[in-house]
Amino acid sequence: MAQETDRAAQLNAAQLNAAQAGTLPALLGVVVDEARHGELAAHFDVAAHHMAPNGYLHAASIIGLVDTACGYGCVVSLPEGATGFTTIELKANYLGTARDGRVSCRARLVHGGRTTQVWDAEATNGEGKVIALFRCTQMILHPR
Repeated sequence: MAQETDRAAQLNAAQLNAAQAGTLPALLGVVVDEARHGELAAHFDVAAHHMAPNGYLHAASIIGLVDTACGYGCVVSLPEGATGFTTIELKANYLGTARDGRVSCRARLVHGGRTTQVWDAEATNGEGKVIALFRCTQMILHPR
């Protein structure tokens, strides 16, 4: 998601939600609730398309949510002069699941450098139980 730094600094939750139309986050039903430098909150309401054939939440649904939250957070938090980012590493630990209700995520910037950002996120089920821990590293892109 390449963005001009001036525009990225001004993105809010409504603009991020509108910009994702027709993309994977929209297909997953991801909704950005809050966006500011260094932090982003998002959620989806569990539906049949989030499930694995065994009747439990598919791990990729969680990755779609938490990676989207960290990526959008990165866009909102780009350093001056940056034009975008790309994910260079991600890791998830699954601690639980959800079969219905809402899955929420809060992502926060752990390291915000000129060339990399590191983001942590937690996904929780509707009862507030942490069901996944996530960490990703973003490479910050600058004009050549």
